Amino acid sequence: MKILVLGAGVVGTASAWYLRQAGHDVRVLERQAGAAQETSFGNGGQISVSHAEPWANPATLRKVVRWLGKDDAPLLFRPRLDALQWQWALHYLRECLPSRVARNMRQIVALAEYSRQSLQALRRETGIAYDHLERGILHFYTDQQEFDKSQAGAALLRDLGCPRNTVSADEVIRLEPALAHARRHIVGGDFTASDESGDVHLFTTALAARAAAAGVDFQYGTTVTRLLADGERITGVECIDVHGRHCLEYADAVVVAMGSFSAPLLQPLGIRLMLYPGKGYSATYPILDPSAAPTVSLTDDGHKLVFSRLGERLRVAGTCELNGYTRELNPVRCAAITRRVQALFPHACDYSDPVYWAGLRPLTPSNVPYIGTTRYRQLFLNTGHGTLGWTMGCGAGRAIADLVSGRQPEVDFAFCGEPPRQETALVQLRRAPR
Repeated sequence: MKILVLGAGVVGTASAWYLRQAGHDVRVLERQAGAAQETSFGNGGQISVSHAEPWANPATLRKVVRWLGKDDAPLLFRPRLDALQWQWALHYLRECLPSRVARNMRQIVALAEYSRQSLQALRRETGIAYDHLERGILHFYTDQQEFDKSQAGAALLRDLGCPRNTVSADEVIRLEPALAHARRHIVGGDFTASDESGDVHLFTTALAARAAAAGVDFQYGTTVTRLLADGERITGVECIDVHGRHCLEYADAVVVAMGSFSAPLLQPLGIRLMLYPGKGYSATYPILDPSAAPTVSLTDDGHKLVFSRLGERLRVAGTCELNGYTRELNPVRCAAITRRVQALFPHACDYSDPVYWAGLRPLTPSNVPYIGTTRYRQLFLNTGHGTLGWTMGCGAGRAIADLVSGRQPEVDFAFCGEPPRQETALVQLRRAPR
């Protein structure tokens, strides 16, 4: 079949790769000049199955109320005259119910673990290098109450097969000696040895190059303006090409992988995704003293920041701002990131000129993405991966390739357009990835 993939972030590029591997004729339409130029450009770098607890949970909800109006808050809700924002907020409140949190976590863990296995297999197959480290992810806490509360979530993740193990403050320092400067503030942590880190931009651009060599046609500088419908069937898309010309692209199937921009594209067709952009920030610092910089990927739960060593750089990312589609950098939030990093690792990096960046994470209220079919034949969704796009990208791409090809994916997940499965089956992988 001829397949159009809309978007060349990590999710869209992985979708194109696996669709081509399945024998399809694949064309990718991307408005930027290359792959991974938007949300997949500068994220925190974690392949984090252990970070599967959704933001929609009772503990975070209580914090959001306290954070209202604070520019440097880890999660900032800026009310707007935007119906989708308020609808999203109401759905978020519903997803904070304990029963829904547990269900959502099961699905996130299932897809994230499948995706990590798929990434590892793809890395062995292609030899792609992307500054990756297999040294695990260490969550550390500086508040005793938060640490005590975290242990219930860690226990649930262990029940779901994710080995997120609680460790003492001394063990935190043993695992990552670069945190020694902050030892007096650390009360404990959780460590998941099987998690990884790496540069999503390097990975995605390298995968796009290999996909192109394998026959995928990447049309960069091409803006998709409309989906073409014929009754209950999508036949193609309308777009503006790199030369500014309007053109039509026809296909047997279309995969929408445009992140936060998927929702406005689909709305004219009556497909209303509960998807809202969450602006996340990152800062990248040159490392001056390698011995003083972390090599284990870190999560600072109190400040909602993640730290990843990417070669000779330290990438720090996090926070979330619900404020529409703007990517404007808020200097207060940027300064808060550097202040925290410098407090933890005062001698590790050059803090004089950080490279700040912001990307729009496509957030669903539950943190569970939209993957699967729609009411239009041959129109598929692969969007809404939120803060876990890098973690879920390969698995989501592989699953959508199976669905487009008429095969059942190897991961038990509540795909769009499928009847719900038993809760107890959601985290079972029927067989190891090829």
